[in-house]
Amino acid sequence: MKHIVFDADRSVLKLLDQRLLPEQEKWFECHKLEDVIFALQQMVIRGAPAIGITAAYGCCILLKEVQCHRDWKSKLEQGLKILSQARPTAVNLSWAVKKMQDRMKDVEVSPKELYEIWAKDALEIHRQDIEMNKKMGRLGADLLDDKDVVMTHCNAGALATGGYGTALGVIRAAIEQGKQITVIANETRPFLQGARLTAYELQKDDIPVKVACDNACAFLMKNQLVNKVIVGADRIVANGDVANKIGTYGVAILAREHNIPFYVAAPFSTIDIGLSKGEDIPIEERCPQEVTHIENKQITPQGVEVFNYAFDITPANLISAIITEKKVFYFPYDFKINS
Repeated sequence: MKHIVFDADRSVLKLLDQRLLPEQEKWFECHKLEDVIFALQQMVIRGAPAIGITAAYGCCILLKEVQCHRDWKSKLEQGLKILSQARPTAVNLSWAVKKMQDRMKDVEVSPKELYEIWAKDALEIHRQDIEMNKKMGRLGADLLDDKDVVMTHCNAGALATGGYGTALGVIRAAIEQGKQITVIANETRPFLQGARLTAYELQKDDIPVKVACDNACAFLMKNQLVNKVIVGADRIVANGDVANKIGTYGVAILAREHNIPFYVAAPFSTIDIGLSKGEDIPIEERCPQEVTHIENKQITPQGVEVFNYAFDITPANLISAIITEKKVFYFPYDFKINS
């Protein structure tokens, strides 16, 4: 699924506007850093790998914006700092910006030459993400059995990545192996990524999917209507604790209670070994209106306060395996890779 398109010649980034799906398929264009920040913060684009890819292209757009200034390097550094802090929880954003910054330190070139280098690098980050997702999918597919019913939480599919998916990539790969897989997509309040986005892309791919209210998870598991759970991740820390969409922790607890395997699928770059435990991860709080309103209709009494934490932390001991493109890791988690 193509939903991130970068025109390097014009320095324009086109994003399929996920706020409008599934009713409308409209593209949001980013011409300057301000547009990229808006797209990231207002959920035009979301999902940790997709956020990282967007940030890489955003670096290119920023460079084009400041290249004519006498102090372009200073303005570039200021803009990169703002971009890297646009959303705090997904490590892929700061990872992508740092990758581009490190590349800049390697060479002493003009803004035009740096733009050409960065544009190629950003396109390569995008290409590699799709390739990594497919490798991850093939490794994770071995954990799924024919006729499994797999529950997901939030959207960890093509729309959340470069175009294939992490959790949904595992499901896609299992189907490509000839297995019959059915998906239960938790609606994922308040932004409804499961109901709107997961169901949207699975239906487009003719993969059987049913949407479930978030508070139906326990009932479905108790009645043996779920065989496996697979989710994505926005950050994984050194001990294996995982930050993912709010509600993931509750699903993991329910899966453990009902003896259902609970898997996490994420690129190796999502692992932040600089943080030792989940409590160290900054948790984003979003606008109360996402909870108090559905579209423009208010559903709560005026003046009532709400919680709108975007993510929660699932402890490592509740996770059956963490699937990356490099290998499948099992508890207790040690993310060292032998070269």
